[in-house]
Formats: sequence, structure tokens, C-alpha cells
Amino acid sequence: MSDSPPKNRLLLTLIYEIKLKFNQVILWFSIKLGFIREIIIVPFNGFGNSSEIYLVGRVLKNNRVTKSNPEDSVWSNVKKMIRRFRTVIIPGAKVQASIDGENYVVETNEEGYFELTIKGDFQLQKEQSWLSVRFTLLDQILKNQGVVSAEAKVFIPSKNASVGVISDIDDTIIPTGATRLLEMLKTTFAKNAYSRVPFPGISELYSDLRRGASWQDNNPFFYVSSSPWNLFDFLMELLDIHRIPFGPLMLRDIGLSRSELISGSHRAHKMQQIRHIIRVSDPLPFLLIGDSGQEDPEIYLQIVREFPSRILMVFIRDVDDSRLDYVSTITQEMAKLGVDLRFGKDVQKAREVLIRHRLLPDLIEQKRDQFCSSERI
Repeated sequence: MSDSPPKNRLLLTLIYEIKLKFNQVILWFSIKLGFIREIIIVPFNGFGNSSEIYLVGRVLKNNRVTKSNPEDSVWSNVKKMIRRFRTVIIPGAKVQASIDGENYVVETNEEGYFELTIKGDFQLQKEQSWLSVRFTLLDQILKNQGVVSAEAKVFIPSKNASVGVISDIDDTIIPTGATRLLEMLKTTFAKNAYSRVPFPGISELYSDLRRGASWQDNNPFFYVSSSPWNLFDFLMELLDIHRIPFGPLMLRDIGLSRSELISGSHRAHKMQQIRHIIRVSDPLPFLLIGDSGQEDPEIYLQIVREFPSRILMVFIRDVDDSRLDYVSTITQEMAKLGVDLRFGKDVQKAREVLIRHRLLPDLIEQKRDQFCSSERI
């Protein structure tokens, strides 16, 4: 057997250690020279159930990225996006999470992230879906730092939810060109939350799925994407502007790790997060929505194999015609497991399928026709 993989891992580990030392030097000089004026806690909205909640967050320099404006120029969009990626992280910082009168302390890792799972008895008021958690930085990083705190929201599905939705984002909700690097970079950096427009009918379909067949189901949404955590605020803003239901966003760190050039593969990240969501949301059944551009069909097939009784249906947006035969093969594999996979581009046809399966009421079809495209599914 070749010994090149161990050598590659050794080289990556060495490069990663150099990167960590470089980050430490940058942080030290930035503090000493006054380049860091404010440190912030960025909590990424979590999820859980009545006995367990899960949150991720990061401590870093405040780059003061302002919200998008419809009149923003391309150059303004580029500058804001560069700021999102020009992070100065704070490793080894202690952060206190406060919930229901209880305090929990966690420490940021080498990349400035913290991850927290809290066990308890979390009771929500009727019709409430979001639980508040207060984070406070315990360490003094800057002179005259003051109190550094932030509030996170933890999503807990209500008891009257009938189905959950796990959805990809890029090329599923919004056109991105994730399989074409130059197009993806242009779209990501040159556009903002207003100019990046979802596919026709997506906002209406997702909003109706949130309400469900009873119009009052309050069905939960979870967004699992391989986009970096640097885009969290941007994606939350995009959901808000285009009236797409809020839900936890499970993104990933794409930086160099000790063993990989990019931390965690696309497939491994999505598999891990989807498994976690399904486990924590037991016994809620799920719809899986993705696209054919990357590995969603393969990932969802594996999820169906592991949780056949928990997956009601799979929808795959057709963004790559060359994958038609392959997706058809996966469709047949899912059918053997008792799960229906629908493949195509037309939101209206997807709506008709959901109505037939009693996940949407018939009356919505008449109300929403004006928003839907006429492409095939």
C-alpha cells in the first residue's frame, strides 16, 4: 500500500499548524495596534426538542457588515462579501450560555467556533417555536471591552407539526451555479440579498408547507447547505427579504484543517447534519428537497436507507440534464424502499403532488397558480 496518504496528512498538519501560528500573530498585532475595536459573538440559530438543544456560534472581530440595500452597487456588494470572509477569529475564549436561569460555559476552538448541546426540560408557550439563549463573553480580550453578549434563537418544532422539511439552498431555493466555479463566485460576490432572487414559486410553496394541510400546522424548516458560516447573516437576510420561512441554517467551516484542504466534505457535512436533525426531531416525518447539481440525490438515498420510515418524499430540482439517467436510477432505488422521489423543475407540479398526498389543501392550488412556472417535472 502506498504511503502517500500519511505523507499528505503530515504535510496538511504542518501547514495547518503554521496557519494557526499565523492567526495568533495576526490577532496579537491586531489587538496591540488597535485594529480590533470590537469583538462580537455570532450565534447561529440552533434547534432541539423539549429535552435537548444544540447551538453553534463563533467569536470574532466585528467587521461591521451592513445589511443589503436594493440600490447597492456591484462594488458595494463585493466589499461587503469580502468583509464577511476577512475574519479575525478569537480562539480559546470562554462563552457563557444562559437559559431558563441556568448557565453553561463553553470555549471556542482553534477556529473561533463553539458548539453546545444542553440537556434539560425546555417548555415552550403555546404556539411558540423559538427559545431564547443569551450568550456572554467571559474573557477580557480588549481594553475597555465592556459587555459582549448576543441572543440566539433555538427552534423547537411545535407539537402540532405534521411534517418537517429539510432543504438545500444553492440551486434549490436560489440560482447559484454551484457546479460552475466562476459563475458561483460572480453570483456570490456581485449580488446581494435583494438581487439574488429565488426560483419562481419557491417562497409561496415553502410558506404553504409551513402552514400545512390544516393551514395551522407550523411545520418546521431546516436548511442544510455546504455554504460557509461566513454567509450566515447574508442567507438569513435573504430568507427574510423573500419571505421564505425561517429555520435553522446548518452551514460549515470551509477552511483548511489538519487532514483536509477543505474542512469536511460536502457529503459528510450534509449527512451528519441531516442525521442529527432527524434524530433530535423524532418521531416527526420529513420531506427532503435538493437539486441534481451536486450530491443531493446520493445523500438523500443514503438517508432514506437509514431512516426509511421517517422520510415521506424527496424532491430534486433538475439543474443538470446530464444527471437525468443517474437520478432515475436513484429514483428506482428509493421506490424499493417505499419512498417517492420527484425530479424536475416545475414548482406547480411539485405542489400538485403534495396536494395529492394531503400535505397541502386543494384551495392553495387556486390561490398560488399565479406564482408558479410551467416547466416540466
